[in-house]
Amino acid sequence: MVVIGDLMTDAVARAFHPLARGSDTPASVVMYGGGSGANIASWLAVEGTETTFVGRRGSDITGRTREMELMGYGLDSRMVMDPERPTGTCVVMITHRGDRTMLSDPGANARLQPEDLPRDVFSSDGHLHVSGYTLINSDSRRAARVALRMARESGMSISVDGGSHAPLERAGAENFLDWTEGARLLFVNVDQARVLTGRDDAEAAAKVLTAWFPNVVIKLGGEGGLWASKTREDCVTAPAEPVDPSPGSVGAGDAFIAGFLPAWLAGRHPKEALGRASRLAARALHQPGARPDLGEGQPVRRGAPRGQRLR
Repeated sequence: MVVIGDLMTDAVARAFHPLARGSDTPASVVMYGGGSGANIASWLAVEGTETTFVGRRGSDITGRTREMELMGYGLDSRMVMDPERPTGTCVVMITHRGDRTMLSDPGANARLQPEDLPRDVFSSDGHLHVSGYTLINSDSRRAARVALRMARESGMSISVDGGSHAPLERAGAENFLDWTEGARLLFVNVDQARVLTGRDDAEAAAKVLTAWFPNVVIKLGGEGGLWASKTREDCVTAPAEPVDPSPGSVGAGDAFIAGFLPAWLAGRHPKEALGRASRLAARALHQPGARPDLGEGQPVRRGAPRGQRLR
């Protein structure tokens, strides 16, 4: 599995009271490794999938720390060090009610270049997942599109995700659908699906999206997940795992993608793949931050079979 995407530091600020605008609000502020692409790659590696992550970091100590964390999960890190831009940072603001707002500075992520892509990872027996953030960001888009082209030419199966609904809307639905031509599987949440289709109903949005993608997965948050295919009339759904989330959890959507992909690539029924996705998302909700918590004694599973391809 090859993941191309963003590496970030998440500064998670959780307010204990309503925000006092123009003044101080008591809060907990903790730093974690983040970035949607890096998160997905980390969950994949910890769950036993042989994973390569391709991205760009700064030459700062933060970038070195973030890359060392990735290697600690057992994945193959192919990071390029940017001599000028710092490692990306995302300030995650969580209100006392649990609402989340992100302030993102992509930093070195925005300078990912086609020359940064290692040619040896593109092989016919592999799968490529491209983070939506890398496509949506205008400065890294060319590299993402070159990666998609190289994957198509080498016969790899391809999946993409929608990133985040606000930058997706700014980029434009028609543009995104054009950039992702050839992908066999799209991951979006309800808000991203609405941006791409104008439909509020998840099933209706999924069926519209199958005109561009043979397979579509919509993350439904507390309602679980939904899979649709252009070859089937009905959608397949699976409920979410019941969970009491940690106040600082931020990576459930990325874990959901990492839970779905290996099962789907192995030919499991979509309902089973959705179930595995929901279980991994629930595990992510149990812990603070967006990455697997190896401090819980969870072993890193290495040596998963290669050659899994998307149907």
